[in-house]
Amino acid sequence: MGISLTEKAATHINDYLSSRGKGMGIRLAVKTTGCSGLMYVLEPVDTPLEEDLKFETQGIEVFVDPKSLIYIDGTEMDYVKQGLNEGFEFKNPNVQAECGCGESFTV
Repeated sequence: MGISLTEKAATHINDYLSSRGKGMGIRLAVKTTGCSGLMYVLEPVDTPLEEDLKFETQGIEVFVDPKSLIYIDGTEMDYVKQGLNEGFEFKNPNVQAECGCGESFTV
């Protein structure tokens, strides 16, 4: 299945990498934290790690470590603006519950 980006998410990431002046893509991972257990982590990738899996979507390379892929396989990333708030939204088919603040999830 892999990871996919909407056009809005890809545009935002491309703009970010361009303004940064370097980077070949982004890394999407999860870490243990929060009230529900797992949290998404995004970071730019200048040099991929040997174990990274690569997914290309909307012209953007998305790198994921194999341990994180178990929790996020099939996820679609979108970039959403709602009023004064904006940020990435994750549509993850593996999520069974999210905390009230929306910062963490369980699978």
